[in-house]
Amino acid sequence: MYRLLICRAEYSPYRMMTGAKDRMRQKKMKNQPRNVTYSSTGRSVERGQGSHASGWVRGHQAGGQGYSQHLPKYITASHFANARAAEVNSMLKAVNKPAGSCHVFSALPKHMRRRAMSHNTKRLPSRLREGAQKLMERSQQTEKEKKHLPKRRSRRARRRHGNLLLEFNRRQRKNKWLETHIWHAKRFHMVKRWSYCLPHKPTAKTFRSSYRAMNTHALLQDLSYFCCLELQGSEETILRALVRLTSKDTGPTFGAELFLSGSRQGSVHLYRADQFPHGSLGPADFLWRPRAPHTSHRQLWIWIHPALKAVKHLSNNTLCHYSGAVSLSAQSDADKNAIVLSFNNGLFCLALVCPRQKRKRDDEDCINAPSKKLLGDCTRAAGTPVRWGSVDTTITISDLTMEIVRYRLIGPLAHMVLTDTLQPANEDKETVEPSGFWWPNHSQDQTNMKLHQQQTDTFQLLRGVSSTGEIPAGCVLGLTVDDPRLSLPQRRSKSLPDLQPSADECGVRDLTLRGVGAHCSESALWDASVRHSVTHNQMAQQELNRMRSEALVPGSRLAAPPQSRVPVLLVHQPGRVRGEERRHWGSGWDLLLPKGWGMAFWIPLVYRGVRVGGLHMSVKHSQFKGQPHFPHDYPDCPAGTLFQLEQEAELIEKFKRRPPAKRTNYIKHGCLAPFCCPWQQLTEEWEELMKLNEGTSSICRTRPAEFTILRKGNSAQHFSVQEHTIPWSLRVLRQLSVWCRPSRSRRATHPPLTPEVAAELQGEWGRSLMWVRLRLLSKGQPALHAMVCVPTVSDLQLLLKDGRSSGPLEPLHKDHVKNMLKRKHKASHASEGSSAAPNSNGSEALPVGLIRGVWPQPLPSVLSHCSRLTLGWVQKGDFSLAAGCGEALAYVSVSGLLHTLLQQPQEQRGIVLLRNPSSLQYRYAQIVVDI
Repeated sequence: MYRLLICRAEYSPYRMMTGAKDRMRQKKMKNQPRNVTYSSTGRSVERGQGSHASGWVRGHQAGGQGYSQHLPKYITASHFANARAAEVNSMLKAVNKPAGSCHVFSALPKHMRRRAMSHNTKRLPSRLREGAQKLMERSQQTEKEKKHLPKRRSRRARRRHGNLLLEFNRRQRKNKWLETHIWHAKRFHMVKRWSYCLPHKPTAKTFRSSYRAMNTHALLQDLSYFCCLELQGSEETILRALVRLTSKDTGPTFGAELFLSGSRQGSVHLYRADQFPHGSLGPADFLWRPRAPHTSHRQLWIWIHPALKAVKHLSNNTLCHYSGAVSLSAQSDADKNAIVLSFNNGLFCLALVCPRQKRKRDDEDCINAPSKKLLGDCTRAAGTPVRWGSVDTTITISDLTMEIVRYRLIGPLAHMVLTDTLQPANEDKETVEPSGFWWPNHSQDQTNMKLHQQQTDTFQLLRGVSSTGEIPAGCVLGLTVDDPRLSLPQRRSKSLPDLQPSADECGVRDLTLRGVGAHCSESALWDASVRHSVTHNQMAQQELNRMRSEALVPGSRLAAPPQSRVPVLLVHQPGRVRGEERRHWGSGWDLLLPKGWGMAFWIPLVYRGVRVGGLHMSVKHSQFKGQPHFPHDYPDCPAGTLFQLEQEAELIEKFKRRPPAKRTNYIKHGCLAPFCCPWQQLTEEWEELMKLNEGTSSICRTRPAEFTILRKGNSAQHFSVQEHTIPWSLRVLRQLSVWCRPSRSRRATHPPLTPEVAAELQGEWGRSLMWVRLRLLSKGQPALHAMVCVPTVSDLQLLLKDGRSSGPLEPLHKDHVKNMLKRKHKASHASEGSSAAPNSNGSEALPVGLIRGVWPQPLPSVLSHCSRLTLGWVQKGDFSLAAGCGEALAYVSVSGLLHTLLQQPQEQRGIVLLRNPSSLQYRYAQIVVDI
């Protein structure tokens, strides 16, 4: 009976009303001081954080022992008075700050409030009249008196064209925008990287559709954030300056004859001057302008990733030191920014020297700034690229970053999208008098028009090609086209190949075999004056809309005015050129445009049915091609090291957001590096292990401490060279590619792997890594930083018995960090009652930055920590839609791979084990070295 009454009392309406009153009282009393403790530093702290040396402390004591039962023997008067003053100040602050509304009469009880108090302050009590009068006077101020107060403009005013451009320009001070930023921001998740605001992933689920576009149609990407450096001078001088930054062991360099003609684009890997194979910087693409008759002057464009371009803001007193052959050219007084360029310290390390100025308010900048759209690099004036000249040589360097728009079309039908979008320009026969536009004057020369006709014929031959991969890699085609907005379709459609055979079969066959001729690679885009004229004479969208409204047939092609001729460059991008699977997959075309024409070409390309990708699809495109992506997969480069540090911090932060009971305990799983791979430690331990196996026969060599990467040639060109002229690194990779195959799929022409050959290779590449592809033999999906391990003899026998075996299991490890935390917790509890320090009882000190479930620094042996030896770690891993199984791309130690291959039988060469960081299950995988 009594129990029932108690239950009714708990759920009675009176009880619910009491809870509502309690919440209302807590809301009103949120600013009231509950417990104020004054510390010896002179500021108020929370309960339990004060110093006992300051005198008597109010509230509970540390350890939950309640109020002190004994008064102190003595107190310090100054500390005691300061503590009471802190309490009084806290109380006055809570009283003066209203708890709810900002009106003064809200401090009165509800039964004393009157509606007339809002306009008649005499109805208020005398203690509140002064504050109410101030609020009333503030509300009755005129517009001039309120001018000093910031007031947010209405949305209609903020969305006006001029104000909108000023707001966009202000938001580009720190991170530059691409010309397609507004289009991407409405459809993509944007990220801020490398001083740019770039699209990362679409807001919709489009991963599979983007893969299908790369596989069957076309995928569009904006690569305008890549940095373009232009070198001008004599060919011999430029090659002499650049030869120190490259090596022929990695493939063709700037001086290859096929690239010097200007008909092909090349790729190189850059190193610090005279430091190969150490001092790696990163990859770069380059393109020579075709040779002009009767002159030795050449132009060279070098495209590098923005992570390679180090920009540092220095003070105005910084001295400009120049090293090498490049110095700063004279600049006008209006240009207060200077650029420092260094050849010896690396590739074009730029340092922006700007004076320190007092930061202005946003409204002052909006008044002085012009309300116009920023074109190119918004950190400097449009149309004024940075240039450097050399006193000793004739080399001139120009920074064309964002001066040229670069779009990339990936897919087998990328050429069909281009032929449907671009229309070659026609000769202006009606214009006889000189014009301010570049095309009428350019078309008067018969030589230029003859070249333009040859380029147009070559461009029309692309419609007869069935796939982009049939064209030789790196071909360059110059062209002058009309404004694509003139032929914009009314509805979005999909470009499809022609079913009828081409009329010029011989021309198509010659194009697929030989590529584009060197004379057809010339374009007016190389001329800076033409780029400036085309950018600033662009037809406005308003004029185009007027022409569409006056057209007799809606949707028909509009007449091309003289200012609608745009010079472009089409550069072929090779697809998968290494290995024997999915050859030429992922090939496409790059479209180079002058700045200011980004959206004019972007919308017509989208209307041809292409998919649009961001940074995420760029990484996936490299993964499906089996190539490393910069800077993610370049651990020996400064940009790659910085990326790994940022990725480690991001993964650790994500790991900490989960509660400890829901995290993966990497210590128990035996995973030492779940967030960042210790490549240096791995290579050193494998080198020491090989020396121990060799015994006294090992030769001690002085080798730099840094690890290197055994790289293959970056070029997709095929050269007919003899065996003795093949680079040594390429020959080593070919041998390793053959040795990793089982005996049944190996050719008999290659020499076998012997201990003597392995010892020779280990002496040369003992502290090196190599890029490999891993294909799982059964189920499984590789993850980031999965461990590549060496199988034991019992593991190989288990695979022989059952080809679909899941693999062995890693025994559970002991979490010593958890035991250390327990001991430390017990020691701290034991020392609470005593005055001794926590470490005085003999307990061990914990490492700094300890995370539960993660191995602290320094790490133990990464080679033999688990039951299987570690070969390397996975850089990219996922279920491959192209292969239909799990695939991974990883770096492995060259010494470890040679040791593994020597221990395995002939029919099981190249079999390794793969284990994810969050799993104890090993999976069988086959190593493939694509050459």
